[in-house]
Amino acid sequence: MTVSDTASYPSGRTPRSLVLEHRIIRRLFAIAPLCALTACATTGSAQSELAELKAEVRAMRETQARLEKRLERVELHASVSQSRAAAPAPAPAREASAPAAPTSSGYSTPELAVVKLKPRNEPAPSLPTRVAVVEPTSDDMEMFISPAPDGDDAPATAEVSEPKMDEAALAVLDAEFEQAVAALRTGNVEGGVTRLQSFAEQNPRHPRADNALYFSGLGQMGLKDHASAAKSFERLISSYPAGDAVLDGMLRLAECRMRLNQKDDARALYTRILTQFPGTAAATQAEQRLASLSH
Repeated sequence: MTVSDTASYPSGRTPRSLVLEHRIIRRLFAIAPLCALTACATTGSAQSELAELKAEVRAMRETQARLEKRLERVELHASVSQSRAAAPAPAPAREASAPAAPTSSGYSTPELAVVKLKPRNEPAPSLPTRVAVVEPTSDDMEMFISPAPDGDDAPATAEVSEPKMDEAALAVLDAEFEQAVAALRTGNVEGGVTRLQSFAEQNPRHPRADNALYFSGLGQMGLKDHASAAKSFERLISSYPAGDAVLDGMLRLAECRMRLNQKDDARALYTRILTQFPGTAAATQAEQRLASLSH
């Protein structure tokens, strides 16, 4: 190396020292990423440890709160037990009014006197039950007493009133009704309808007279005689409005109206059932059939 080459370097700096510096700088650059990674890893682990410590502290605080509550209950129970143990013996009844002395814990147990009440043997007060009776005047009597019928009308009234049927007659009529219904079921529809019609005409006050009209109408529907069946059901509804067959009779009458192409009358009957007998099975059927008529 010549003098001119040496003069180009800074004062006190040799080529060897410069090479060493370059090597040290390169090593530092190589080590820097590793240091950064180590710092990041250290920071992540520190954060996780910090989160765990916070969770432990929170759990310890909750445990401490529960222990404090439990300790308060134990202290309260102990103080109550101590006050009961330190309470003096019950004084006689004449000294019950004296105030109880406070215990060492500051609580005092009051003394209560037991008083027994005996029921009174006095009778209940009497209530006035007498009512003054006043005879009605002649004018009032005339208002309530209807005039006696004339001589010609009296026998007619007696003829209209029918005597009550005895059990034997009722049994005979019940057998006739069952035979007529059996005729319908066994295929003798015309004979069954005739016998049921005559039964209803001859025994209008019988408990099964409305059922006779209903079954006769069913038989006439089976014979495709819807006009006659409609008359039977109309007679049933008008003569026995409180009977047990009136709802079914109204449904069957509406069906006959449909068969006779009288849809307005059928719709009116279904509406009447919904209005007068809501909530019944017949009303449900009437509602369904009205819905089918609207389509």
